[in-house]
Amino acid sequence: MSLFAISDLHLSAVMNKPMDIFGDNWAGHTEKIEKNWKEMIKEEDMVLIPGDISWGMSLDEAIPDLEFIDSLPGKKVLMSGNHDYWWTSVSKLNKMFETMTFVKNTFFNYGDTAICGSRGWVCPNDTAFTKHDEKIYNRELIRLKLSLDGAVRAGYKDIICMMHYPPANDKKETSGFTEIFEQYGIKEVIYGHLHGKYSFPTGIKGEVNGVNYRLVSADYLDFKPLKIK
Repeated sequence: MSLFAISDLHLSAVMNKPMDIFGDNWAGHTEKIEKNWKEMIKEEDMVLIPGDISWGMSLDEAIPDLEFIDSLPGKKVLMSGNHDYWWTSVSKLNKMFETMTFVKNTFFNYGDTAICGSRGWVCPNDTAFTKHDEKIYNRELIRLKLSLDGAVRAGYKDIICMMHYPPANDKKETSGFTEIFEQYGIKEVIYGHLHGKYSFPTGIKGEVNGVNYRLVSADYLDFKPLKIK
């Protein structure tokens, strides 16, 4: 059993919204994801999908995209991104699909490992950060701690965190998120959100203060799930 990750699938069976504004490699990206997924993922594997899953504006519009993911091999753990407007109550979503678990403010167990995280937000001192962002940023810090505290209370010591937004600003400076990761002894963090060759370099990557950060946006991975463990 292996653990993989890939974010920002940006599926659009109903909305038919192209992503080629971020590069020609997005042409036919759903077919690329399906091909690579079926070649790499086995039924006993698990795939982490931290956000921007479907362009659907409502759950009804997102259903075909979610059914597509559900039909692919393996179990999936999903977290919302900034474009997942269809995302409704987690309890409702978790009753709908056999192979998919939706998480928010909590954690999911993968054997002896806990999968924690939050959507995240733009970090202070980022080029795009405004006063409006501060309240959402602080709320996401609380949600991250809720998730981690739940795993710690349950006795988990090995914890992987997933976020949708990069956990640091575009200057890769320390943030509340990175401080929490270091405080809780997190060794592995995955995130998405960034698209295109000009955005990829702005994301924190590699080991920083004992934490390994990985960008898993679909186009950054050439639409191939990344094996985490």
